[in-house]
Parts: sequence; C-alpha cells; structure tokens
Amino acid sequence: MLFSQLVNELKKGSSGVKEYKIAHDPVIYQAASIEKAKSNEISFIEKGSYLFNSINESNASAVLIPDDITLINKMNSKGISWVSLENPKIGFAESLELLYPDKKPIASIHKTAVIEKDVKIGKEVYIGPNVYIGKGSQIGNNSIIHPGVVIYEKVDIGEYNELHANCVIHRNSKLGKYCIINSNAVIGSEGFGFIPTQKGWRKMPQTGEVVLESNVEIGSGSMVDRPSVGETRIGEGTKIDNLVQIGHGVITGKGCAMASQVGIAGGARIGNRVILAGQVGVGNRVVVGDEVIASSKCGIHADIEPGKIVSGFPAISNKLWLRCAANFKKLPEMAKNIKQLNQINSD
Repeated sequence: MLFSQLVNELKKGSSGVKEYKIAHDPVIYQAASIEKAKSNEISFIEKGSYLFNSINESNASAVLIPDDITLINKMNSKGISWVSLENPKIGFAESLELLYPDKKPIASIHKTAVIEKDVKIGKEVYIGPNVYIGKGSQIGNNSIIHPGVVIYEKVDIGEYNELHANCVIHRNSKLGKYCIINSNAVIGSEGFGFIPTQKGWRKMPQTGEVVLESNVEIGSGSMVDRPSVGETRIGEGTKIDNLVQIGHGVITGKGCAMASQVGIAGGARIGNRVILAGQVGVGNRVVVGDEVIASSKCGIHADIEPGKIVSGFPAISNKLWLRCAANFKKLPEMAKNIKQLNQINSD
C-alpha cells in the first residue's frame, strides 16, 4: 500500500489527521516499532514518548507522529514521510488493520463437528473441526467457531461472535454481538458455592447463567462463573485480559478493563468504565463505583466511591498510598529513633 493511500484511509478514521508530508510516496508493506522499523515499514511515536530521540536512528519509511514541530523538523531533515495526528496510537491501530486485514474462514461446517438436535445455526457461520454444540443452542449469523470449541446445551451465541480454539461455553450462557472469546477461556462454569457443615462442605447447586453483553472480549484462560441463581453479567464493551477470574453473581458495568490475574469475588458490583490493573483483588459483595482506577496488586475489601484512584492492600487513596510508600524505606531508622527515645525517657 502506498503511504498516500494509507493517509487517505486514516482520514476516514478516528485518529484525527492534522497535516502530513509525503516524501517519494513509499510503499508500506508492514509495521514495526520505531527502533526496529526498516525501509518500507511504518511506525508511530506518541506525544511525550521517551522514544522521541529514536527517530535519529530509525530507518522507517513513514511515521505517525503527534503535532510537534521539533519532531516534524527531524522527519523533514531525514526525508521520512510523516502524518501528524491527534492520537498517533489510534492511527497506528488503524494502520495495522489496513496492512494486516483479518482473514475470515469461509462459512462451512466441518465434517467432524458434533451438532446435537434442535441447534439453530444462522447464515454465513463457520464451525471448525471437533466442535461440539449441545441441544437447543443457537449460533447467530456470521459467527466463527474455531476448532475444539465446546458449547453446552441452551447456549445463545449472538451475531458476529468469534470463539477461539478450545474455549468452553456452559449451559444457558448468553453472548451478545461482536464478542471475542479467546482460547481456553471458560464462560458459565460453576461458581464456587459451598456451605460449611459438621460433615464437611455442602455443595450449593449453581443453576444461574452468565450473560456477556455486546463487544465483550475475554482473554485466554479466563473464567466467568455462573451463580446459584440469577446471573453473572459482563457489561457492554468490557475487555478482560488473560487469566482473570470473575466470580459467581458479579455484575460489571460498561466499558470496563481488567488486566491479567484480576480476581473478583462473588456478588461484587463493578461500575461503568472501571479499570482494574494486574492482580487486583475485589472482595465479596464489594461495590466499586463508576470510573474507579485500581493500581496493580490492589486489594479492595470495602466499597469505593465513583471516580477514585486507589492503591495498596487494603486499598486506600492513591495519593495517600504514595506518601506511605515513600516512607516505607525509612521505617527501620524511625523504629531505631523511637527505641532510643524510649530508652532516654525510661532513664
């Protein structure tokens, strides 16, 4: 693709093209990081990036950049084609979609797939080898079911969903449109429901269901459990990383993001546009307000008001946690001073 063609396509996107300069209109074959980009490759630099100086050694043929006159002058001096954008990272994402378009499998049902009675399959659906679909399930139009996927009975898969190899969708689960379930994820598995008795743990039957609203993505190896009654619901547009555990009866709002190894205990309520960084833990029935940000390894054991940024274990205000963290290394000396003061007072 010629760089001029790519720029014209970017103008149609959401990255906010401002101005550009095309030097010799290079052909762009692929993309790379700014440090490793070679001739006929495109890269990007974000505003304020520590990689600003990397352009001096870069061999990229074209770069997406912020509106920065110093950077523009560097590009011009090296004869590199460039386009300035409001958001170069979004522009790079759009460029990747242009350079590496998805190759969708041709609609078909593989001969090794096992499809039980009363299954409804929509139009233009691909079902790969060794897929199992249980009784009474529905597969929406234009969905892609990759090899080895297991779909239990009475599962409702909406339109344009993509289920990657070896994921499992348990009974009564419901997926909206444009969801992506990555390999080895499990949707609708039994919640961890046990009652302590004098004779040991009494199992609570998990008869509820899991609902994924539209545009939800679930990472590899992540689990979303069903409750004993009612539902576990993941809000529209929520993105869940690999190795995340969502407990039974959890309700999340729209547009949330959860990084790897997040764990949410049963009955918790997560608001809209909440960000949970890696290894955050949310306690049983805790309510996390809209637009809360929890930093890595944060332990949330009490309700968090909307808009708060929290850190630490247990979670406290991020600003307070930073002050505390700054004093951690001083604790041995402080303890020594207190001991000396106590000795003086005792004398």
